[in-house]
Amino acid sequence: MRDLLPPEVAVAVAGPDDWTGPLLAEELACLGPRAVDDRRRDFTAGRVCARRAMTTLGLPPAAVPSAADRAPVWPDGVVGAITHTHGYCAAAAARRTDLRAVGIDAEQHRELDPGVRRLVCLPEEDERLASLPAGVSWPAVLFSAKETVYKVWHPVVGTWLDFTDALVDIDPETGTFTARIAPARVDAAPVSDPPMTVRGRFAVAGGLVRTAAVLPPP
Repeated sequence: MRDLLPPEVAVAVAGPDDWTGPLLAEELACLGPRAVDDRRRDFTAGRVCARRAMTTLGLPPAAVPSAADRAPVWPDGVVGAITHTHGYCAAAAARRTDLRAVGIDAEQHRELDPGVRRLVCLPEEDERLASLPAGVSWPAVLFSAKETVYKVWHPVVGTWLDFTDALVDIDPETGTFTARIAPARVDAAPVSDPPMTVRGRFAVAGGLVRTAAVLPPP
C-alpha cells in the first residue's frame, strides 16, 4: 500500500504476529464476546497496524475503536483508513493538518460474481471496462476503487455512498482512477464543501487489487 500513497501518509501492513496482537481496552469493547475468530483476527490486525502507523507519524499509539457503523474512530488530529481481505491487512494514517481524508482498500484479484457486478458497475462503467486490456479483473479494480472513495467520503461528509453514487474511470496506463460523485449526493451532503471528485491510484499484483486515495486540506 505504501507505493500508492504520498509521503505524508504512514502505512503499516500486517505481519504474521499482528493478527493476534494486543488490543487496547476501548478496542476490545468494540468486539464483544460473540465475535467470531475471523472477525477478531481482522479487527486485531487492523488496530495493531493503525497504532503502528500513528507511531510512524511520531504520534502516541492511541486506541482506534469502532463507531456504530463499524467505521474506525481515529484520535483527534488524525485521519486514516483500514482494510483487510484474506491474508492481507493494512492501515494508513496522516495528520489532519496534512490531509483531509485517506482511503485504502484491498481485494482478492478475481472475477466478480455477476450479481455483485450488476450492483457495483454503472452501465457506462461496464462499457468502459470492456475496452480495457485483458488479463486483469477490471470489475474487481472498480469495486476496490469505489470502496476507497467511500472511505474518503464518509469521514468528511458523515454519510455513506451507494455503489451507483460514484462514476469511476480507470486509466490502466498510469495506474490511476478518477471518481466523480453524483451531483445529487453532492447537493444533499450535510457539509458545505463535500468532495465532488476523488483521484486515486491502484495496483494489481500478488493476487491482490489495492487502491488508495487522499483528499488534500480544504
